[in-house]
Amino acid sequence: MTTSHKEHSSHGTEPASAWVQRWSHLVADGGVVLDVACGYGRHACWFYKQNHPVVLVDRSQEAIESIAIPAQAREAVVADIENGSWPFAGRQFDAVVVTNYLWRPLMPTLLGSLAPGGVLIYETFTQGNETVGKPSRPDFLLRPGELLEICRGLRVVAFEDGFEEGPQGLQPRFVQRIAAIHEPENHPGLPGVLQPHTPVPPRYRLV
Repeated sequence: MTTSHKEHSSHGTEPASAWVQRWSHLVADGGVVLDVACGYGRHACWFYKQNHPVVLVDRSQEAIESIAIPAQAREAVVADIENGSWPFAGRQFDAVVVTNYLWRPLMPTLLGSLAPGGVLIYETFTQGNETVGKPSRPDFLLRPGELLEICRGLRVVAFEDGFEEGPQGLQPRFVQRIAAIHEPENHPGLPGVLQPHTPVPPRYRLV
């Protein structure tokens, strides 16, 4: 039984998710962005326009080939990430972006793919969506608060879990989304040694 769900745009003309756009400023300047189950590349294109190198993975050769990003600015991989091996083993990225896709066994791999300081931007359907349309199978829907549970080892900057009317003529949906950062480990120095400066906490801008 498959436990994934991904909706692809048939033409790749959809704008980037408003959630992805809102939190893309958290990604380090020039940081490499991994777009998982990228479909026709609406988010890859968004980050490319923000001067980020992008790495794309999707099982659809047609979708990958349709993405209008110069070859030198992207790395594109056609792979079945549910039934095959993870194509980026041992690599880490400055951001991992996932939308409208859920494959629970992959979650630890996605978190492990975040470099120190890396950002996870995730958005997909949640329970309740079966009352308004598809996806409707429980395997395709996050449980309430599930992304918070998955990201408990990260610094959560933003989280939403609820219902929204369909924007621009799209159907209503129940959605859950998170923006979370893999904070670098602190190195406070030797015990008992007076530190000359008080560390400045990171500032994750909310707008």
